[in-house]
Amino acid sequence: MIKNYFADFHVHIGRTKSGKPVKISGSKNLTLHSILEEASLRKGLDLIGIIDCHVPEVLDELEELIRRGEAEEQQGGGIRFQNTTLLLGTEMEVNDAAGQGPFHVLGYFPTIERMRRWSQWMAQHQKNIHLSSQRIYAPAKQLQKKLKELQGIFIPAHIFTPFKSLYGKGVHLHLTEVLDPAYIDAVELGLSSDTQMANQIPELLSYPYLTNSDAHSLSKIGREYQILAMAEPSFAAFVKVLREVEAHRIIANYGLHPKLGKYHHEVVERIQQISEGQQRSIAGVMEAELNKRNRKPPYIHQIPLEYIPKLGKKSLDRLIQTFGSEMNVLHSASRHDLEQVISKEVAEQIMEARQGNLVLISGGKGKYGKVSYGSTL
Repeated sequence: MIKNYFADFHVHIGRTKSGKPVKISGSKNLTLHSILEEASLRKGLDLIGIIDCHVPEVLDELEELIRRGEAEEQQGGGIRFQNTTLLLGTEMEVNDAAGQGPFHVLGYFPTIERMRRWSQWMAQHQKNIHLSSQRIYAPAKQLQKKLKELQGIFIPAHIFTPFKSLYGKGVHLHLTEVLDPAYIDAVELGLSSDTQMANQIPELLSYPYLTNSDAHSLSKIGREYQILAMAEPSFAAFVKVLREVEAHRIIANYGLHPKLGKYHHEVVERIQQISEGQQRSIAGVMEAELNKRNRKPPYIHQIPLEYIPKLGKKSLDRLIQTFGSEMNVLHSASRHDLEQVISKEVAEQIMEARQGNLVLISGGKGKYGKVSYGSTL
């Protein structure tokens, strides 16, 4: 039976169980165990992608959780922890394109065994396998080929971020200059862009779009996510989603309005530049074919609860205790039910956020946008 599942596939680990840094800019309390508990017990996410699972100590901790009976490997791939399935992910920095500069890519694997083999391969091409998002000294297409040999999924990360992304800066106007398009399973949009913006670049239209949190702290988990139609929350089902087989598909992407991202203005300018160059190069492509490839699921601008004005931590805790998870608060709780837990004023803000009626102040130059308190469109 196909059901709907909430998923966020880009979450970092700040520290290992022993306290060693992984994502140096990540929160110290962003450990493997705390991420799994946050995703399962507070956020209400059915799938979570942790993209620092290549770190040997993290893999050891996962195996320890399984030995203690706190988690188990799924037959379809992934590791089940309470109400959430973990997909084992890795993030790498590639810099083999002249004029492009470094950009980040994501890989996901079905089992601990496959991730260990990938980690061992990465260790031959990196200076420090114990840290997150490290430079890999291998051509991007070689990396893609190796990842596919191990049954992995390959996804360019936050593709429009001005730093460390495929389209963030540089002179090339086609992803084929640095990547093998046949080995790309999807693209990740990032916090300062959405489907409408990405659709301006013709070469992206044939790929599924994902939008994820890129969380560096527990509170940021689930600030961007998607609803997936799947038979089960597993790696194998996720592959079917990306290929749109057996009724598996992306129902909708939920992300920050691009104005709330840190690089909104810069991303708009870069997309316009790339789009103009690519539109000229595909003048002979039939418009009908482009429209056929452009049937994307809706992108819904979702304001995370922590952005809601005057919604403090204690009130948020009461909401989660009452409704079970942030996803339930965002998607299911009625205005009447919300008003039994928080003030009418804050409940109104949450309902207006659902409808996309809050006024937003644009971000840019590395500063997040924000919600303008007391105003609606």
